[in-house]
Amino acid sequence: MSLKESTKTEQANSYELIVSVDAETFEKAINAVYKKQVKNISIQGFRKGKAPRRIIEKMYGSEVFYEDAMQDCYPDALYEAAKEANLKIVAVKSLEAVEAGKDGFTFKAVIVCEPEMEIDNYLGIEVTKKSTEVTDELVDEEINRVRERNSRMVSVDDRAAQDGDTAVIDFEGFVDGVAFEGGKAENYNLKLGSGNFIPGFEEQIVGHNIDEEFTINVNFPEDYQSEELKGKAAEFKIKLHEIKTQELPELDDEFVKDVSEKETLDEYKEEIKETVAKRLTDEAERDVDDQISTKLMELLEGEIPEEMYDNRASEMVRDFDMRLRSQGMDINTYMQYMGTDIDGLKEMYKEEAKKHVQLRLALETVAKKENIEVSESELDEEYSKIAEGYKMEADKVKAAIPAESLTEDIKVEKALKMIKDKAVIK
Repeated sequence: MSLKESTKTEQANSYELIVSVDAETFEKAINAVYKKQVKNISIQGFRKGKAPRRIIEKMYGSEVFYEDAMQDCYPDALYEAAKEANLKIVAVKSLEAVEAGKDGFTFKAVIVCEPEMEIDNYLGIEVTKKSTEVTDELVDEEINRVRERNSRMVSVDDRAAQDGDTAVIDFEGFVDGVAFEGGKAENYNLKLGSGNFIPGFEEQIVGHNIDEEFTINVNFPEDYQSEELKGKAAEFKIKLHEIKTQELPELDDEFVKDVSEKETLDEYKEEIKETVAKRLTDEAERDVDDQISTKLMELLEGEIPEEMYDNRASEMVRDFDMRLRSQGMDINTYMQYMGTDIDGLKEMYKEEAKKHVQLRLALETVAKKENIEVSESELDEEYSKIAEGYKMEADKVKAAIPAESLTEDIKVEKALKMIKDKAVIK
């Protein structure tokens, strides 16, 4: 297989390649197609599936297996030709056979390739790092979250409902005096102030007492999901059965023993300080990374093919499908629930996909400009890390992940580390 000609087209990042496949490779492909198809071919005088290739070719023509053989050859031949031309294929626009025969075949392909990008001023990027100071307020907030997780709901009967309470209610909604579907429930637990119901609903329950029956009036939002109710004025008849409030456990040594391995409140606070410090440090590091990534995308110059964004969005949809399957659901069921399709899912991921592509191109361009290389020991170390993470043998990981692909990933990581090490952090 070899590249005969490479010509840039008028479209950005698009090339036309003329590729030839040698006689030996073509012959192997033809023979493989014959072996696969012969079982379905009946020739008089031969048992089904036993007709010699030369007999079939004599009867149906010498080109009978050409088309399928060429289809089998296209991927490897095109990949090798693009590699020879120093091009990375993003998408294949068209494939067309030029000529084929016993000496092999030639085809023409129009491909979209990864662009040549430019980037400057990526060293010394200025970023602002968030404070990682652990204040008493932050420690108290963390402890209160733990108290809330260990709280219990208690009924109150000596006061009216307040914001933050959970009201147990019956309700029925009416529009123009007519009850509407989905507007009725009994013994419904509604946390007041949660914003789970339409604006104005929860606020009008505040101030009422147990066993009260009353009416509230609201307007459905203009963007409400039900077409019949959008923007409509509604009246709800309410009966308040019970008021429940959250009761937090006392903050003492007994509470500490229940929720941790510590014995005293002071010991627990020290542990919480360490937890908060780690969280703040991690958040600050991620924020610095985000600032650097954003700046790199801004500095990147060049025309990026739309196909790169589409490919990345498709990859993200496939990853999402795998996550769904691990949870016992498939993507088709999910799409039915959400009322969408594959194109809708891809559109959902489009903006994130653009950021992924732009950042990757920026870092690849930096790695190229800085002549970043990856040693054999670095490659082996990365394979070992992946093998350990997935509890697999290193040889199996190497078979699954091409060295060329992993090398590019390591270059990108090294480029990002270099940029981050030289960033000016305030």
